[in-house]
Amino acid sequence: MQRIFLKAWKTIATLCALMVLTTGCATAFLPSLTNSPWQPLQLDTQNTLLDISFTSNPDHGWLVGTGATLMETKDGGKSWTPQALELGEQKYRFSSIDFSGDEGWVAGQPSLLLHTNDGGASWNQIPLSENLPGSPDTVVATGAEEAEMVTDVGAIYRTTDGGRNWKALVNDAFGVVRSLHRASDGKYVAVSARGNFFSIWEPGTDLWQPYNRNSSRRLQNMGFAPDGRLWMIARGGQVQFTASTDPDDWQKATLPESSNSWGFLDMAFRTNEEIWAIGGSGTLIGSFDNGQTWQRDAEAESLPANLSRIRFFDGDRGFILGQRGTILRYAA
Repeated sequence: MQRIFLKAWKTIATLCALMVLTTGCATAFLPSLTNSPWQPLQLDTQNTLLDISFTSNPDHGWLVGTGATLMETKDGGKSWTPQALELGEQKYRFSSIDFSGDEGWVAGQPSLLLHTNDGGASWNQIPLSENLPGSPDTVVATGAEEAEMVTDVGAIYRTTDGGRNWKALVNDAFGVVRSLHRASDGKYVAVSARGNFFSIWEPGTDLWQPYNRNSSRRLQNMGFAPDGRLWMIARGGQVQFTASTDPDDWQKATLPESSNSWGFLDMAFRTNEEIWAIGGSGTLIGSFDNGQTWQRDAEAESLPANLSRIRFFDGDRGFILGQRGTILRYAA
């Protein structure tokens, strides 16, 4: 009997030691938030929501998604009204939207770029060259009649005349892009389609600078912290941050929630210390100490959708987008 008891204890000790080596026993199941700051809304669509932006009026915004989804809010995102555009019989996927004041842009596939000067009251289609490498994937409004457009193969273009003319900013395309994020200073970080490397483009240069991933896990997504440091999400829910703005200065990787088999798809900073990460099957976790510890939002786990896009516009406005018309509004 004693031998069986000792054997059982050895087995438990071995399993816990393995967990400590990988993630730490204490992180297998995260504590739950006492009060969730996220308010779920269910819109009247089964399409996947992909991006969101607001005009000069913080109550007036737009969101886009698959199936040419275009919706408008006039109450700060509490309610949304579908808007239809006359674009012929082609089925479009609206992947990106951005406003600077009342001037806005929408990028979509197959090759589509829309522009408005009146807060979305009217939209005009911008003609694009048949020789454009790839299709518009991301668009960023940078000022009056100014915008940057990035295609799904990493070609970057800029216009300063409302889309009538475009200047190429890179000599060679990056390759098929899995994810793309832009920093406030104009830098871009892109993850390759297979997740085996990432590249960074800086204003004033004409080439993407490639970097190898620093572990065997394939990359899922990357972006910039408010202070210019990089964050990285790898397969299996691994999270990592750089200690500085140096793309090679990575801190030790962690698995915030090792019991979660879905992994994470996107991450965003609400403040310098508060971070939120989202993923499959309603995965939503938050950190209030710059990624040192994490808590899970248990209420979001009941959502029947993958959460794939999170955006904050200031300390009080934030949104999470997902499948089947799922949207969560930050309402702390």
